[in-house]
Amino acid sequence: MALVAPLEAFGRDDLDLAGGKGANLGELVRGGFPVPAGFVVTTAAHEMAARSAGAGGPASAIPDMPREVRETVVAAYTVLGRGPVAVRSSATAEDLPGAAFAGQQDTYLNVVGEQALVDAVCRCWASLWNERAVAYRRRLGIPDDGVSTAVVVQSMVEADTAGVMFTADPVSGDRSRVVVDASSGLGEAVVSGLVTPDHYVLDAAGRVVSHTAGRREAVVRAVAGGGVTRESGEAAAGPGLPPSALRELAELGGEVAALFGRPQDIEWARADGRLWLLQARPMTALPPPPVGRLNPLRRRIASVLVEYVPVRPYPIDMSTWLPYGPAGLMAKVTESFGIRGAFADFLQEEDGVVYRLVPPRPRPALGLLAAPFRVAARARRFDPARWTEDPRFLRLLTAARELSGRDLSALPWRELLRVPREALDVVQPVAGLRIDYLPRTGFALLRLLLSLRWLGEADRFGELISGARTRTGDANRALAELAEEAGRTGALDADPMPEEFAARLRAFLAEYGHRETASPLLVTTPTWSDAPETVLGMIRVLAEGRDPSAHSGLASTSGPDSGTALERLLAHPRLRGDRARRDRMARRVRAARAGIAFREDSHFYFTLPLPVLRGSLLEIGRRLREAGVLDKEEDVFHLRLEELEAIGDLTTAGPERTEALRAAVLRRAAKREELAGVRLIDPAAIFPARSEEGALVSGTPAGGGRATGPVKVIRRPADFGRLSRGDVLVCPYTNPSWTPLFQRAAAVVVDTGGIASHAAIVAREYGIPAVMGTGRGTSILDDGQVVTVDGGTGHVFPAPADDAEGRADVHGARA
Repeated sequence: MALVAPLEAFGRDDLDLAGGKGANLGELVRGGFPVPAGFVVTTAAHEMAARSAGAGGPASAIPDMPREVRETVVAAYTVLGRGPVAVRSSATAEDLPGAAFAGQQDTYLNVVGEQALVDAVCRCWASLWNERAVAYRRRLGIPDDGVSTAVVVQSMVEADTAGVMFTADPVSGDRSRVVVDASSGLGEAVVSGLVTPDHYVLDAAGRVVSHTAGRREAVVRAVAGGGVTRESGEAAAGPGLPPSALRELAELGGEVAALFGRPQDIEWARADGRLWLLQARPMTALPPPPVGRLNPLRRRIASVLVEYVPVRPYPIDMSTWLPYGPAGLMAKVTESFGIRGAFADFLQEEDGVVYRLVPPRPRPALGLLAAPFRVAARARRFDPARWTEDPRFLRLLTAARELSGRDLSALPWRELLRVPREALDVVQPVAGLRIDYLPRTGFALLRLLLSLRWLGEADRFGELISGARTRTGDANRALAELAEEAGRTGALDADPMPEEFAARLRAFLAEYGHRETASPLLVTTPTWSDAPETVLGMIRVLAEGRDPSAHSGLASTSGPDSGTALERLLAHPRLRGDRARRDRMARRVRAARAGIAFREDSHFYFTLPLPVLRGSLLEIGRRLREAGVLDKEEDVFHLRLEELEAIGDLTTAGPERTEALRAAVLRRAAKREELAGVRLIDPAAIFPARSEEGALVSGTPAGGGRATGPVKVIRRPADFGRLSRGDVLVCPYTNPSWTPLFQRAAAVVVDTGGIASHAAIVAREYGIPAVMGTGRGTSILDDGQVVTVDGGTGHVFPAPADDAEGRADVHGARA
């Protein structure tokens, strides 16, 4: 391989030889863009130098450049004109989607002379192993072995003005905007943060949308004879970029983004009225494009989806549980009612990783006209009170039990590869059950609501339907019983745990362990069985300070009034003297409760195969780890199911296929790490800001009156044990697995969700205030901060000073 070659010899596919920076610059030169002339000292030269220095692994420095490399570098420098040059590291792991390595390795400006150039190249090689570059690679999961570096040498542009251009807004993600930062002198002042630059936001045509003048605290300029100097801000005074330069920058930026097929981060310089492009790399950590204005229906669907997708899905989610699990189920259900696209294609991928949630656009299908007749026919035929007698349900139970009885670790490889599809097949009948039994559920709920309005008692609707017996309620009661025993016996603090309590815990997990901890739509988030510490945390929360004789009321999913809600209703003056009306109303309440129980319990049983699906994927990952394909078994989540199925016989799979899988894992892991701090969608698009004077945060009022208490931010199931009695539970999302916490909380404040979400419903059942869809409660409210939650207005206020002091004292004593 060539030791040195001109920039135009390389293109985007020459990463292994020219590194990320060199490959991208070569592509720009080939595309006719204004790039300073230069050459690349290739990775082959670096590897020769490392061998010559006897470096068998990471080397902090290569003291002497081999003669052959030196002569080739000097010859290229002579062809370039032997003038001042910029010398930049160009590692094979940098300037890639998901791994920018911005500032992690070295750059030297205004290098003059052969020896200075040779020294600069050696220092660039050494910077591959500096502390920050090594730490950056480790954070992205990029192994040190196999990483090499080239060095880009370009004629120095002694800029009047220079800076950085983003071809999309790095804050909002708006792809129709170009953002330019500029300052006097060399661009080093801007990229290193020495100055507050002039900041321009442009439209695609280069027209100024907004402009903030910089302070130009310093200016970096080249020094005759080599090197650079930093001058005071007085020397940086000067006019901003003229409109013609801004238009040219926007035009060049758009063309570069089109060339690479994605938004770009571009370093540029302007000298004597001419623009030069010095570097181009993909923008990293770029938020998804704004979704625009959402109509009420799209906003409503989005509020459900963001609650159900609290973490970024993996490729294995996208190819297993997402299309075939609850989201796929609801897509089939809505299509059967004549609505298309309600739960389809709402997650978009880039480089094999989910990067954006786009609220679906439901649209009528041809069958919508006939839907009312089909719905009416199903409502007459299928009674939710009898759904567990349906043969389809019984077959689901049988298949799920057979599947869960398999020893995954003992299965031959080819048989193991079939298990995920078998688990997905088990749940498919649930779609038909939902399609058939939901019509009477909806009819029963509507009929009850209309009846209550006739009586002037519509506000009793929630407490009346909360009396339904559900499997979620059963799980909560079982948890409360475990908490009672733990509180009485101290089982959670004993080491080892008493066998009697451990046996009861195992029985609980055998019955309810398939429940999700974080999301019902993802297979990669653990179930209760996968994360028993989550269950123990809930038990500890419930056991804290518990009066053993009082647990039964709190164990129910129903609020304190649900047992007598029907009796109070039947005492209404319009019903009290008419037995037929009383019986009819009681039947309507029971029918509505049966519908609610069907909705909850069908989901409960739908997730039965989830542990098997997840367990089979992890077992596949374990065997791939043992075969050297993966570093750890959880890396299997970065692959798609069809990629795993294509492996075939693991013992005969060639190195080409296994290396391709390994490369895909590393690439997607780096992209996922890059997006770690980027939301799938801007919450403000779903939950418009609601202002109230003095409110800390605001959201959708979900009922329950007012309550005051110290904030406890619970971000994930692993934090359940941190909640104390009387805390205000502040969380990013909830699902049914979180509802036992409501037995301890004074109020609940949630970033996502709406009035009909699980959190809102259960909070009302417990009679605690709830505020949903704040969008930012977890980032505004802090642990220990004493607040008052108004579930009737949807606002969270600072508690009055005297109340806050008292609550803080009690909380401190309890802690």
